[in-house]
Amino acid sequence: MSMDTIRKLFRIFGTFLRISPLTFGGGYAMLPAIQREVVVAKHWITDEEMAEVVAVSGAAPGGVGVNLSALVGYQLAGIPGAVAAVIGITLPTFLIVLLLSLTYSWLEHYPKMEAFMDGIHAAIVGLIAAAAYKMAKTSIFDGMTFLTAVGTVAVMMYITVSPVLLIALGLVTGVIVVYFKQKWGWKNPLSHKEKAISESSDNKTAEYYMADGI
Repeated sequence: MSMDTIRKLFRIFGTFLRISPLTFGGGYAMLPAIQREVVVAKHWITDEEMAEVVAVSGAAPGGVGVNLSALVGYQLAGIPGAVAAVIGITLPTFLIVLLLSLTYSWLEHYPKMEAFMDGIHAAIVGLIAAAAYKMAKTSIFDGMTFLTAVGTVAVMMYITVSPVLLIALGLVTGVIVVYFKQKWGWKNPLSHKEKAISESSDNKTAEYYMADGI
């Protein structure tokens, strides 16, 4: 393994190591911080690639944050890059959760601890909503994708159904719609324009982590 590859692996590891302990909520709540780091700050992947990676990460088993880290690391440096990214994203979280679990077991019956947890729950809802909005800007670009998204939310809210089935139905729906668009002469049925990100890549780390993660 060359020194350039080793340095790249350390950069991948360091990037995700820095993201992990400064983003609260995990999963989709981590997406804004990861997006700013790998797309805006480092330009490792594009917005379109980020949207595709997020879609695959959400469809695959396991936590979406870990899946996303693994896919980004793999795209940058193959299997070693995926391993470096996963270790970076999970190591701080594991240590923090272990410490918090021990602390919570001692203090869980105190009223202030209960109020603290209620506040965290509300904040996590906001973080997930922000991540969903950012995903929607790149993933919903025509009537079919909009109806698919709305229909999926409605079904999940009112019917007990496996997410795997909904993902499979979304896949089949997309294939069928694109087939008929091509058959009816739609020249480029998959093309869509994405809004350029206006944020500067020289944002201070503390500023955008406070905005997206805490």
